[in-house]
Amino acid sequence: MLNIVLVEPEIPMNTGNIARTCAATRSRLHLVKPLGFDISDKAVKRAGLDYWPMVDLRVYENLDHFFRENPSPDLWLATTKAPRDYTQAAFRPDCFLMFGKETAGLPEDLRRRYYDRCLRIPMRPDARSLNLANSVAVLAYEALRQQGFPGLSGQGEMAQSKL
Repeated sequence: MLNIVLVEPEIPMNTGNIARTCAATRSRLHLVKPLGFDISDKAVKRAGLDYWPMVDLRVYENLDHFFRENPSPDLWLATTKAPRDYTQAAFRPDCFLMFGKETAGLPEDLRRRYYDRCLRIPMRPDARSLNLANSVAVLAYEALRQQGFPGLSGQGEMAQSKL
């Protein structure tokens, strides 16, 4: 199972959209506090619509708590400051994709500790970053593609009919 980790997310709509991506891909969602919103906020629920019951959600008090509960994770960090892009990573089953808060990204000490596991999404040099929910979707689907989309449908309804 793919693991999506949000460290101190600030915008409820982003987290709601990411929860929906996690539900659709059977990925586990990990939220590291402090959160910039109450998890029961209408905005979070509205963005996730009726998908919240399908989300395997874990919440941690801080990064230390996350690492105590998940010792030695197969961890990849998404950061615009990374030395290489995500296409150079080999994502394994049960890996963790970690994303920082919208306004500041991941803490520098964490990026230094996992320097060889930092990845970026290619974009033009004068663009600051993609939206957090979009970044999660890009990396999550690449990780799942590399694994053959485990447990996910490979056909749409049009595959059954000829138009």
